[in-house]
Amino acid sequence: MTAFSSPESTALAAADVQLTDAERQPCEVWTRVMGYHRPVASFNVGKQGEHAERQFFAEP
Repeated sequence: MTAFSSPESTALAAADVQLTDAERQPCEVWTRVMGYHRPVASFNVGKQGEHAERQFFAEP
């Protein structure tokens, strides 16, 4: 039997982990363009700016 056998102890062990900014990975963001999905990182500078300016809304 290990120290991390129960879900509660696994959750507690995961909560204790602290990552520095150097250890983190960037999140890859994809968006739908003209019917197919593309990563935003592959966009040119202007298109990346347009993507950053998008506003989300909720229709009532």
